Amino acid sequence: MQAVPLPDPEETEPTRDVAVPFEEFFELQHARLFGALSVMTGDRFEAEEVMQDSFLRIWERWDRISAMDDPVGFLYRTAMNLYRKRLRRAAVAVRKAANLAPEGDALDTVETRDEAVRLLRTLTPREREAIVLTAYLGYSTEEAGKLLGIKANTVRVLTMRARNSLRQTVEERP
Repeated sequence: MQAVPLPDPEETEPTRDVAVPFEEFFELQHARLFGALSVMTGDRFEAEEVMQDSFLRIWERWDRISAMDDPVGFLYRTAMNLYRKRLRRAAVAVRKAANLAPEGDALDTVETRDEAVRLLRTLTPREREAIVLTAYLGYSTEEAGKLLGIKANTVRVLTMRARNSLRQTVEERP
């Protein structure tokens, strides 16, 4: 609500604005602001918190805000800024929470790789070549056969032997 100037006939100076008391301003604006914030946030409790924070900021500076041309507009701008600030903080919190997940244990990665290398050493060189080309590098048996200079069927047999050998080695471990 705009401040209304009251003329003072005894003074020759320009008239000064008389502000509406904050309590009256609050009574006139709180229901409308709450309705707007409820629609915007989709949550009555969040709307109430933003509204309360907005009125608190306005009340703290009421002596300056009441003299403004449009204190209602300033109230709404304050409420919108507070709501946007809450959204940004929530987004940052979500990003931080998402980054809190462990990226992976480097020691575990090294131990797993070491175990895989040790297991592959138990295979014959031809079995190792066949399993690495097909299982690790993703070549088909035909492509692996061409790379090794053997038939695709031989690659399948070598891969099957390698898998069985690795399975037995793992099962025998304590």
